[in-house]
Amino acid sequence: MRIYVPASLPELATSSGLTARLVHAVTPGLREALPDEDEEGLEYAAQLLAADDSLDLLEDLPPAARRRVVVAADVPESLVEPVEEGEAHTPSVVRLLAGVGWGDVACAHVDEAAAEADVTATLAGDDDAAERLAERDLLWYDVSELATLGRSGR
Repeated sequence: MRIYVPASLPELATSSGLTARLVHAVTPGLREALPDEDEEGLEYAAQLLAADDSLDLLEDLPPAARRRVVVAADVPESLVEPVEEGEAHTPSVVRLLAGVGWGDVACAHVDEAAAEADVTATLAGDDDAAERLAERDLLWYDVSELATLGRSGR
């Protein structure tokens, strides 16, 4: 099962991978919410929702590390479970029950450095910055690039 893990730049530099948390995936609820989307569109929607959730991880980080990060990983379905009703604010949220090692990661999607100012402004409540951020595409990174990228955000 492909999951989209909201993360932060410093987490990419860890040797152990990513810890268990709420993540996003193409769920029956997401399919129901977006009935006209094909599989690729549903995966993109799950990725965007994970990017929104990554903002919650950035507030206490230094400005140079404030970029949205979404890690795409493939895990057995047994490692995810639905969340309780009312616990999730979007239909793509599932609970990851165990950590994800780097060997299970397919890639990461990360804001470009130029987005840092809009991330900071969005965290401060600037609606215009949030709109600009929503229009930005995340950049694709191969798993082999993630540790170096993570060290740049420290």
